[in-house]
Amino acid sequence: MPDLFYDLHIHSCLSPCGDDESTPANIAMLAKMLGLNVAALTDHNSCKNCPAFFEAAKAAELLPIAGMELTTQEEIHVLCLFPELDNAMEFDKYVHERIMPIKNKPEIYGNQLVKNSDDETVDIEEICLINATDIDFYSVKPLVKSYGGIMIPAHIDRKAFSLINSLGGVPSDAGFQCVEIKYPEAVENLTAKYPYIGECGVIFDSDAHYLENISMPDKKLSVQEVSAKGVLEKLGSF
Repeated sequence: MPDLFYDLHIHSCLSPCGDDESTPANIAMLAKMLGLNVAALTDHNSCKNCPAFFEAAKAAELLPIAGMELTTQEEIHVLCLFPELDNAMEFDKYVHERIMPIKNKPEIYGNQLVKNSDDETVDIEEICLINATDIDFYSVKPLVKSYGGIMIPAHIDRKAFSLINSLGGVPSDAGFQCVEIKYPEAVENLTAKYPYIGECGVIFDSDAHYLENISMPDKKLSVQEVSAKGVLEKLGSF
């Protein structure tokens, strides 16, 4: 089984808290230079920079995955990853209609830049992407599945915007097979406190908002097939 070094939680300049230098092209190039085999672009509540990321990743010979860090009604962050770019862009349209319609304030939250693969700004997202959607947590798994993707609760060991922080624990009927944990040293305590997590797969990502925070090649997945589909099948099979 091939082993792939990964980072499945990276923000671009489309996320208001992301650095303007974190363009899709720069992310793809740097991820490849660092030695990663696969990377997912997961901006807040949007996939609009994924097309440019896919073009740049192809040039860099990096396996790209289209994704989004969805903010639920309860303000829980959930990674939504898709096997095909088209699936992600259809999901993007659905989510965009369900974000609180509050305009972004770049001077406070940062820019929200949509880029092409040549790093040219082709659009500016006006709605503030860090706001919650009206999608509740329990709806996320079947919703994402209907677009062919999988959901992974993000950084569950963080004090903000995490499943445990928002719901006070891990529901026994949550239904997910994989979780993202920010700090590896937290795994033992989390699995002891929440047996459900002990039955899940665990991934560790950078949640990078700046280029220098993208993961080094020190975490890997063993997959049956070197493709986005192969990665998602692994994540969904734990």
